[in-house]
Amino acid sequence: DVQLVESGGGSVQAGGSLRLSCSVSGYPYSRYCLAWFRQAPGKELEGVAGIFSDESTYYAPAVKGRFTISHDSARNTVTLQMNSLKPEDTAMYSCATVLEGTLCRWENFGYWGQGTQVTVS
Repeated sequence: DVQLVESGGGSVQAGGSLRLSCSVSGYPYSRYCLAWFRQAPGKELEGVAGIFSDESTYYAPAVKGRFTISHDSARNTVTLQMNSLKPEDTAMYSCATVLEGTLCRWENFGYWGQGTQVTVS
């Protein structure tokens, strides 16, 4: 079974930093399509950052320049380094990957972790 387990959330003051990690296991392909999403109360799910096998990355405009996504192939871990955090970054953050055999597209993200809360005050 595919499993994603996040860690590293917490509470921080504005301007601070947090580092989120997501360990991926059971995924049958070496190629990867991984992303971090977030959802704040009353708001829609938002794709925050993505990293892909062709070494390309994606960042939402709201986090570009402040967040950095990286992938450790040896440990099959995806990390989100979040700097210069703002109160509007407060949300539940989840990592996700696409369903087996599907293209790396937003609509194909079907495996999700349980989420980790980030609170910025």
